[in-house]
Amino acid sequence: MRDMRKEFESFVPEIRVASPGRINLIGEHTDYNNGYVFPAAIDKQIIYGIKENGSENLCNVYSADFDKVLRIDLNEIEPSDKEWENYILGVLYEIQQRQKVLKGFDCVINSNLPIGAGISSSAAMECGLAFALNILFDLGLSKLDIVLLSQRAEHNFVGTKCGIMDQYASVMGVEGHALLLDCESVSHQYIPIELEPFSLLLLNTNVSHNLATGEYNTRRAECYKGVEILQESGLEIKSLRDLTEEILLQHKELLSDVIYKRCHYVIKENERVMQASVALKNNNLYDFGRLLYESHDGLQREYEVSCKELDFLVDYSRDKSYILGSRMMGGGFGGCTLNLIHSDCIENYIEELSMAYKTEFGIDLDAIKVSPAQGTHLIH
Repeated sequence: MRDMRKEFESFVPEIRVASPGRINLIGEHTDYNNGYVFPAAIDKQIIYGIKENGSENLCNVYSADFDKVLRIDLNEIEPSDKEWENYILGVLYEIQQRQKVLKGFDCVINSNLPIGAGISSSAAMECGLAFALNILFDLGLSKLDIVLLSQRAEHNFVGTKCGIMDQYASVMGVEGHALLLDCESVSHQYIPIELEPFSLLLLNTNVSHNLATGEYNTRRAECYKGVEILQESGLEIKSLRDLTEEILLQHKELLSDVIYKRCHYVIKENERVMQASVALKNNNLYDFGRLLYESHDGLQREYEVSCKELDFLVDYSRDKSYILGSRMMGGGFGGCTLNLIHSDCIENYIEELSMAYKTEFGIDLDAIKVSPAQGTHLIH
């Protein structure tokens, strides 16, 4: 097999850009319902090295992690049957749709972001490339432009109808802070995160059930169906964001049991996001931890996007006094749990839980300690 690394051994980029993954502290599946989310960029990232290559339209993108080269003709951009390539191709396509002029470039991608862990390696890949090309070709794109075109790339080339949270957090993050993001107005507040003596620990199930993409789009459709039914009944609402639990209950008979549960979860999760932001402002980590557990319970029982591996990890933490909260994070059906754990107990807990998880499922558990970090930025 040809070793692509040799082809890029002497590569010297003009610019280097770091684009982080993200965690979502709380607020799952609320973003595409015009709700509130509470993400933070993290200290795990994708690094782009990029330079012009002198051609008008030929590009070479090398992924060091996959040891693969994607060769692109800017005049013939079409979706690929390889998922990682579509993140690149989609960004190029969306930039061209904005009448921005690109030329040939060479690019090397390195990453310490685990793929499939629910920390948005896809958004980091999209936003990092858009950010780098914006500088390289002086495209005049704002940070919000980069967020929006990266989201459209995922919609149109990858096929996941994601909300705006992942790309927004990756670009807009600030070290030591989370973003309280209003997905309706597309505006945010920075909330300082002071967790000492606790830390944020991700535990990766290392499973990715093949339900994920299809069920994600199904949940989105179920929420929209609920809004449509309620609009037809005379309620003047644009999204689930406009509903209260009381009003939903008054119209329960109009909805199927499934659609009612989906809508109820979203309404309660929006409430939990706002409560969590207040808890962190007041440095009330116990309230924050309680809200994490409540979020997981809603995702498991009402939104039904958890799985036995995620539930096992959350349930294992519930009687541990040194863990204040735990929940599944991301779209569901695999990926990580987010845990608020006393820093002194992390190593022993990982060892104990890894053994229990291996015994239960025959799968190795990965642990990733994360901190809120700077969003997509130029490396000097």
